[in-house]
Amino acid sequence: MDSLTQIVLGASVGEAALGKKVGNKALLYGAIAGTIPDLDVLARNFTDTVTAIEWHRGFSHSIFFSLLFAPIFGWLISRIERKSNATWQDWSKLMFWGLFTHPVLDAFTTWGTQLFWPFDVRLAFQNIFVIDPLYTLPFLVFMILVLFQKRASPKRSKYNNLGLLVSGSYLVLTLVLKGLAYTKFTNSLKEQGIDYSAMDTRPTPFNAILWTANIETTDAYLMGSYSFFDSQPIQFSSYPKNHQLLGSLATNNKIERLKHIVEGWYTITKKNDQLFFNDLRFGLISLDSEEERFAFSYRIIPKGNEVLVQETPKLRSDARHLLVALWLRIWGN
Repeated sequence: MDSLTQIVLGASVGEAALGKKVGNKALLYGAIAGTIPDLDVLARNFTDTVTAIEWHRGFSHSIFFSLLFAPIFGWLISRIERKSNATWQDWSKLMFWGLFTHPVLDAFTTWGTQLFWPFDVRLAFQNIFVIDPLYTLPFLVFMILVLFQKRASPKRSKYNNLGLLVSGSYLVLTLVLKGLAYTKFTNSLKEQGIDYSAMDTRPTPFNAILWTANIETTDAYLMGSYSFFDSQPIQFSSYPKNHQLLGSLATNNKIERLKHIVEGWYTITKKNDQLFFNDLRFGLISLDSEEERFAFSYRIIPKGNEVLVQETPKLRSDARHLLVALWLRIWGN
């Protein structure tokens, strides 16, 4: 999830763990704990693109990381907060829950997380977008209310518990909505007589009303969208796999690692004699049925026996157009 959401969740968990003992400092250190796992993004500054992708939501988003570093961070805080009546064990408990709930929440997003690192298992339930105002804003309001309550006030725990309850209930609701959308997609494919081997569904940015699906067929991937306000049948656009365009590069180490990261959901396109590896998990850059650009695409550059992989940049203008299109599409086709 986005940084603000993880800060709010971490602060709320910190309050639940230690708010009665240390007051607003529990919010502060909980918020810090909630942001620490995402420091793995710094890897992009000193390693190659593929390795940085592999490291993202890996070790720092695991149970192992939480268990290993919670007592270390807890001890450091106990040194800083020597006048506090909280013990080293108290601070360690706060840090563990702040560190651990971060990847648990991330597991519900499209990218997922390697919660059981070093085991090669990525959890990605894909029922909530990384930024969802309906999850974050009510949670944030309750957290602000907590912030202005005295340490001994019973309203602190009341508001904090309400924030956790509301956000948790919305998360469960998105799972239900995902199931309903999945059923709609499968019924539509059956009605249209489309044979497929796999399907992947996820919400579109900033909402849980409009859903998209990737459908794998023999030679192509189909992509379609469905809003709970739709009145017309789902239409699917086809995108050829073109895996053969990789040629001998198909067995290159970096390409094999990219395939593993995207779990097979990719197409290859060729433009001006340049190859692009397109990650289908995050969809297209727009809702236009003629759109061919993907949100995450990587330029493949052969260099002798080596291969360079460069992520294609995203444009702000594309983001603006997408937001407008999303708003219109949410209300039905």
